[in-house]
Amino acid sequence: MLNNKKIVIVLPAYNAAKTLKKTYDEIPFDIVDEVILVDDRSKDETVEVARSIGIRHIIVHDVNKGYGGNQKSCYNKALELNADIVVMLHPDYQYTPLLIPSMCHIIANGLYPVVLGSRILGKGALNGGMPYYKYIFNRLLTLTENILIHQKLSEYHTGYRAFSKEVLQNINYNANNDDFVFDNEMLSQIFMKGYEIAEITCPTKYFEEASSINFSRSMKYGLGVLRVSFRHRLHQWGIIKSKLYE
Repeated sequence: MLNNKKIVIVLPAYNAAKTLKKTYDEIPFDIVDEVILVDDRSKDETVEVARSIGIRHIIVHDVNKGYGGNQKSCYNKALELNADIVVMLHPDYQYTPLLIPSMCHIIANGLYPVVLGSRILGKGALNGGMPYYKYIFNRLLTLTENILIHQKLSEYHTGYRAFSKEVLQNINYNANNDDFVFDNEMLSQIFMKGYEIAEITCPTKYFEEASSINFSRSMKYGLGVLRVSFRHRLHQWGIIKSKLYE
């Protein structure tokens, strides 16, 4: 705990058997109270590895529900366990667990209710091996989103995120898409509710076992991101009301 805040780490897993233990071993258990792994119908031994390393809370989906569907299960279970701070950490070891204390301290001390680990602040993305086309894609999408949503994040596309309980309880994340655009819908909901978001510099690693989406999925994701941004603006103007912001 930090400042009597219960900290829960959620691991949205899909084919993470090769990297799960390495990720888990770096989690700072001097402050972390619980770990939840949600397996989205992996084709490898992710669940077996999770059990062997002692993860207590393991949820196995009967069918593959997608990246967003996995996160819904993660956050629902974390709230069920009365988490005060929830950190989403990918079990593919692309993001370092060593930043968990820094992210949690910001929330536990009441500075910000949401913290993102940004690959774009500094030179973490390219130095860590992010493909150049993905870097350019990231920057262009982020610029467009900042203009439409009237915010100033360095990136909207990181998978390393920490939330206060209050935020998760006050946004309708269960209404979001089950695919990768879930992440952007969630940030849109957070801003729509008037919450502020902090960012810290996050080194990242791109390697064979790290999860990634291909070019065609990236294009689909990009179009989804633009749709979220325009919907956000239209909702604010009162032109089109969306159930995501209920």
